[in-house]
Amino acid sequence: QVQLVESGGGLVQAGGSLRLSCAASRSIFGIDAVGWFRQAPGNQRELVAYITSDIHTNYADSVKGRFTISRDNAKNTLYLQMNNLKPEDTAVYSCHVRFSGYDYWGQGTQVTVSS
Repeated sequence: QVQLVESGGGLVQAGGSLRLSCAASRSIFGIDAVGWFRQAPGNQRELVAYITSDIHTNYADSVKGRFTISRDNAKNTLYLQMNNLKPEDTAVYSCHVRFSGYDYWGQGTQVTVSS
């Protein structure tokens, strides 16, 4: 099993920045599929970004150029740097890991961007 704990959410004005962290209870070294999802009220959960074990990244079109995903295998931690935030980025952000055929999710952290 893998426990995931997110932190770093909060309230920020449009144009501001936040850095989300996701601490894993076990080593994420070699785990290929790690990423961030978000869900706004009334919307389906959507993929924000993911990063592979060989540090290939992919982003939703809506966040390209503004968000950066990274991983620190030594600290078992996944990050999401979010810059130039927009009100439409408001959502609960959750980290995700797929390990041994199972999907693991954190409890989520709220990000609210005011206009």
